[in-house]
Amino acid sequence: MVADKAKKAKLAERAPEENHDADQIDGDLVLSIEKLQEAQDDLEKVNEEASDKVLEVEQKYNVIRRPVYLKRNEIIKTIPDFWLTAFLSHPALSDLLSEEDQKIFKYLSSLDVEDFKDVKSGYAIRFNFNGNPYFEDTKLTKTFTFFDDGTTKIAGTTIKWKEGMGVANGVNHGKKGNKRPPAEESFFSWFSETEQKDIAEFQDEVAEIIKEDLWPNPLKYFNNEADEEDSEGDEEENGDDDDNNGEEDTEGDS
Repeated sequence: MVADKAKKAKLAERAPEENHDADQIDGDLVLSIEKLQEAQDDLEKVNEEASDKVLEVEQKYNVIRRPVYLKRNEIIKTIPDFWLTAFLSHPALSDLLSEEDQKIFKYLSSLDVEDFKDVKSGYAIRFNFNGNPYFEDTKLTKTFTFFDDGTTKIAGTTIKWKEGMGVANGVNHGKKGNKRPPAEESFFSWFSETEQKDIAEFQDEVAEIIKEDLWPNPLKYFNNEADEEDSEGDEEENGDDDDNNGEEDTEGDS
C-alpha cells in the first residue's frame, strides 16, 4: 500500500511536467508553421513577380514577332494548298477535315493567330478565304477571352453559307442527283462551339493545337517533317532493342 501511494505521488508530480512539455511542443510547432507560412507567402510574391516579368517579355516579343508572321503569311500565299497540306499532314488536325472541308480549304489564303495585347486575356484565330462557292464570308474568326472572374468567353463567326451549301452543324454538302450524302461532322462546326466556360473547365483542343503546335511552325507539317521525326524515333528505339537483345544473346552464350 505504501509503495502504491509513493508511485501515485510520483505520477502526480510528473503529470504537470509532461503537460508543460506538451504545451511547449505545441507552441514550438505553431511557431514553426507560422514561420513556414511566412516563407511560403514570400515565395508566392516572388512567383507572382516572375510571372508578371514573363508576361512582359512575352508581350514585348509578340510585338517583335508580329511583322515576321505577316511576312511569312505573304510568302505562304504563293504556295498552293499550303494550309490544306499542313492540316492533312498534322496527326490530330487531319482527322477533323471531311472531304467537303478539304475542298473548302483549297480557298484558304491565310491563317492567323494573334494574342490580345494583354496576352493573359485571350487570343484570336482567323481563317482568311478567297472568294468561293461555299460561303459569303472572307474571314472566319474564333476568339477566346479570359476574364478575371475565371470564366472564358468564346465567340465564333456565324458562317453565311451560300444557298444549297449550308446544312445542320455547319456541314457543307452538295446534292448528288436527288440524294444528299449522309451528314458528317465538319471542321467548320467548330466555329459555332461557343458555350461560355469556367477556365478550370476550358479546353478547346483544336484551338490549342492550332495555336501552340501548328501556328509556330506550319512548314514542319507541310514538309511532313513530323512523320520523319517519328520514324527516326521509332528506328532509334528499335536499334536500342536490337542492341539489348544482342547483349542478352552474348550473355547467354557465355
